[in-house]
Amino acid sequence: MENRRPVVGKPVPSVREMGNRRPLRDINNIVGAHPYPCAIAKKPMLEKNVKDEKKPALPSRRPVTRKFAASLGNKEQPDRQATAAQTAPPGFDPKNETITIDSDDDIESVDDTDMDALEDESLMDIDSADSGNPLAATEYVEEIYKYYRENEETSCVRPDYMSSQGDINEKMRAILIDWLIEVHYKFELMDETLFLTVNIIDRFLEKEVVPRKKLQLVGVTAMLLACKYEEVSVPVVEDLILISDRAYMKGEVLEMEKWILNTLEFNMSVPTPYVFMRRILKAADSDRKLHLVSFFMLELCLVEYQMLKYRPSLLAAAAIYTAQRAISRCWHWTKVCEFHSRYTRDQLIECSNKMVQFHQNAGGGKLTGVHRKYSTFKFGCVAKAEPAGFLQI
Repeated sequence: MENRRPVVGKPVPSVREMGNRRPLRDINNIVGAHPYPCAIAKKPMLEKNVKDEKKPALPSRRPVTRKFAASLGNKEQPDRQATAAQTAPPGFDPKNETITIDSDDDIESVDDTDMDALEDESLMDIDSADSGNPLAATEYVEEIYKYYRENEETSCVRPDYMSSQGDINEKMRAILIDWLIEVHYKFELMDETLFLTVNIIDRFLEKEVVPRKKLQLVGVTAMLLACKYEEVSVPVVEDLILISDRAYMKGEVLEMEKWILNTLEFNMSVPTPYVFMRRILKAADSDRKLHLVSFFMLELCLVEYQMLKYRPSLLAAAAIYTAQRAISRCWHWTKVCEFHSRYTRDQLIECSNKMVQFHQNAGGGKLTGVHRKYSTFKFGCVAKAEPAGFLQI
């Protein structure tokens, strides 16, 4: 949607004029539907030629001390081979030892016995590369995430709240969220908007009994509220009415908006799994593939009512752990990830096993919205990756 704001005085476009936007009954979010078109077929990024760089490339997995990371932006490094030849001890074999650069002029060899100590030193050092970025808030990022962990209970709901609903059930919730994931994709909204939308729906349904005919209205209104909180360019009410096949009037959406806000006491500032995903992905030194597979795992959990029993931070950590295992096929959960997530590998196994099951069944169930979304080139076709079935106990 290039221009979401309607021209004053211009009538609302008909369903025929909607272009690619389809109503709920024609959204194709059931089994057998055709996959999404390639919305954005970006060219693959070319790797940089290290020979043409003035500064040597820094391996992403190499342990880096804070002193060296701070010096990268201020000084050019001398030739690495010449420095190594001058400072290396007799009998030095680079195949058996790991090199860590402590300053521009000093090179220190670290063997396997010292790696644990070096990793302990780097536990608090994942933000050093962003020290010059004011948006990273490195001075108080730890305080921010401490606050998130202390208050994430406010974003949680009772895992059995559907028992208080007389006219809707968990299957209807799954259909609604699967459809909203597709609407979110078509409107090209930000990731945080989707997670806040689902959170608003669950917190509202926990406190209010909603008839079946109003459930979709709750969903589109929750997305409208999340967009107002997270987005720069917000879809107008008429957009949501059109995508809902004109099932509701504008006045009904605005009335539902007031009902939701009053029920939730205008509390939109809750830590969702998204905020924890960003932090733990940084601790995991993620690349694009790990990032996409992790979010694929997490969005599969949004549809599943049974996953409400897990805290947002645990869902985020388990999604990254499962994605790492699907990509690298190993069990290891690094100390850095454990430190910043506050979860050990054993604490993640149960949740991770459920995610593996969702991955295995993602393409064959009745609700395939997440699978088709992550089967597009825009999302790296990561849904077609081999599930980490070996994790299951």
